[in-house]
Amino acid sequence: MVYIVSWDEFVDRSVQLFKADPESMFGVQTRYVVKYRHCDGKLVLKVTDNKECLKFKTDQAQEARKMEKLNNIFFTFMARGPDVDLSEVNGKEQMETQPVKKGRGRKQ
Repeated sequence: MVYIVSWDEFVDRSVQLFKADPESMFGVQTRYVVKYRHCDGKLVLKVTDNKECLKFKTDQAQEARKMEKLNNIFFTFMARGPDVDLSEVNGKEQMETQPVKKGRGRKQ
């Protein structure tokens, strides 16, 4: 198993791996595993279908936040099927563009 260095390459290859065989006839599905070691501050993501294994390792907080987008992609695939349009998937960056409600406080 070799770690993929680029986040974008990891996401693209993971999506391709899932779409290639979302549910095989033998009951083995594509799996997505997340491991986090707090003492090391390392996050390891692994996507496998027992034939091919893709891994990504990071200790950067900003890359750990990108994991939410990948989670949303896989949740969408599981709920709607592998043929869904990925442009509909909401990530954190789309959520941040929504207007922020102001709380109680003194008006200026």
